[in-house]
Amino acid sequence: MRITVVGDVLLDVDLAGEATRLCPDAPVPVVDVAEVRRRAGGAGLVARMLAQDGHRVTLVTVLSDDDASLEVEGALGGVRVVAGPSGARTPVKTRVRAGSHPVVRVDEDCSRPEVPGATAGMLKAIEQSEVVVIADYGRGLAANAEIRSLLTTLADDVPIVWDPHPAGAVPVPGVAVVTPNLAEAAKAAGIAAETPAEIEEAGNVLLDRWQSKAVLVTMGERGGLLLGRRDRLPRTIPAPPTAVSDPCGAGDRLAASLAVHLAQGRGVEDAVELAIHEAAGFLGAGGVSSLPERHRPTWRHRRDEDAPGLARRIRAKGGTVVATGGCFDLLHAGHARTLAAARDLGDCLIVCLNSDESVRRIKGEQRPIVSQQDRAELLLALECVDAVMIFEEDTPEACLDELRPDVWVKGGDYQASQLPEAGLVESWGGRCVTVPFHAARSTSVLADALAKVS
Repeated sequence: MRITVVGDVLLDVDLAGEATRLCPDAPVPVVDVAEVRRRAGGAGLVARMLAQDGHRVTLVTVLSDDDASLEVEGALGGVRVVAGPSGARTPVKTRVRAGSHPVVRVDEDCSRPEVPGATAGMLKAIEQSEVVVIADYGRGLAANAEIRSLLTTLADDVPIVWDPHPAGAVPVPGVAVVTPNLAEAAKAAGIAAETPAEIEEAGNVLLDRWQSKAVLVTMGERGGLLLGRRDRLPRTIPAPPTAVSDPCGAGDRLAASLAVHLAQGRGVEDAVELAIHEAAGFLGAGGVSSLPERHRPTWRHRRDEDAPGLARRIRAKGGTVVATGGCFDLLHAGHARTLAAARDLGDCLIVCLNSDESVRRIKGEQRPIVSQQDRAELLLALECVDAVMIFEEDTPEACLDELRPDVWVKGGDYQASQLPEAGLVESWGGRCVTVPFHAARSTSVLADALAKVS
C-alpha cells in the first residue's frame, strides 16, 4: 500500500522537567528542564506514525533551508520525503511541561506564508498514491491549485482523508472523509455547535459545503459524530474511556488510522470506529511522548539536485549514500526489483549510468536502444531512484571516486568481494553488496521478444 501524506510540517519541541519554585522576578514557575525532545510535527507527525506502523509512506511537503527544517528531516527516519521549497521559515512550537502539567507553549514563525509552489516530483508522488491523508496546518500547501486539481481528479478512485485547519484551505470535493474537531466544525459552519442538535446541524452544513462523501466531527472523549451523503442519519461513535495526560497528536493519529482502514476496503463506519479506538489507545499509551525518538537522517527528493551534491548533503547529515550502475537499456521488472532493493540499504540511491558511447563500446553498434537522456528520465521516474549520474568511460570508477558511496550495489549471483569495483569502494571505507539477479528478466530477452513482433 502506497500511503501519501500531503501537508505542512512543523518542528515540535518538548521541554519537560519539574517546577519546585517561583521566579523571583514574577509569580511564575521555574521549570528545571530534564528532557528535551524534538520531533516532526504537523504532516510530519502523521507520516512518522504511519511509518512506525510499518507502512510505506511518502510525505509530500515543502521545506525551508533553516536549522529547524534540518531537525524535521532528521526526525523523519523511515519516511520518503518529496519536498519543494517553502519560501518561509519552518514553524517551531515549543511546549513546556512541569511534571504532567502543561505550563506554556511558545510559537515561532507561525504566520501564514504565501501559497507555495508544487514541483513535478511532488505531483508525481501524489498521482501514484493508493491512499492520501491531507494534513493541513494552515501554511498554504493544501491551497496550491495544482495539488487541489490533482486531488479532485483522484478523489473518485483513491480514498482521501482530509484533516482541516481553521486557517487552512477548504477540502476539495469528493474526498472520502473530512475530520474537523468540534471547534473547527463550529467555526467553519458558523454555528455554536454545543448541543447534539447543533453539532449535527454543523456537520450537515459542512457536508453540503465541502461536498465530501462524509464528515466526521471529532468530540474528544465523547468520540465522533459521522455524517454521510448517502445516509444523513448521524452515527455517534463513542470513544473508549481513556486516561489522557496529553491530547497532542490525537487528530493526527485518527486521520492516519482512518486512511489505512479505508484503503484496506473497510466501510466508512467500521473504519471510523477502529480509528477512534486506535486514537484513544494512542493517548492512553502516552500520546506523542510514547513515540520513539528518530533522528536518522532522511533525504529530500529534489530532481534538480545533481548526484555529487546529493551525496555530499546526505553524507554531511550522517546518512548512508547508496549507488549502483549499469546501462539500463529497456528498463524492465528485473531492474526495478534490483533498484528497489538497493534503495532500502540507505538514505538515497544514485544510479551511475553508462552514456550512449559507453554502451556502444561495450554492447556493440546496435545498442543502446534507448538514448541516455531517456534512460535517465525513466530511472528518475522510479520512486526508489534519487539521482542519476551519466559517465562516458567503460567503467564507473571515476564516477564512484567522485561520489564515494557508502554502499555500492550490483545485481548478480557472485560474491561482493569479486566485484571489479570492490577495491576502490573499500579504499574509502565503503562496502560492496549484491542483490538477487533475475535471469528471466533482461534487456536481451526483452529486445528479442520485441524483434519477433516488429
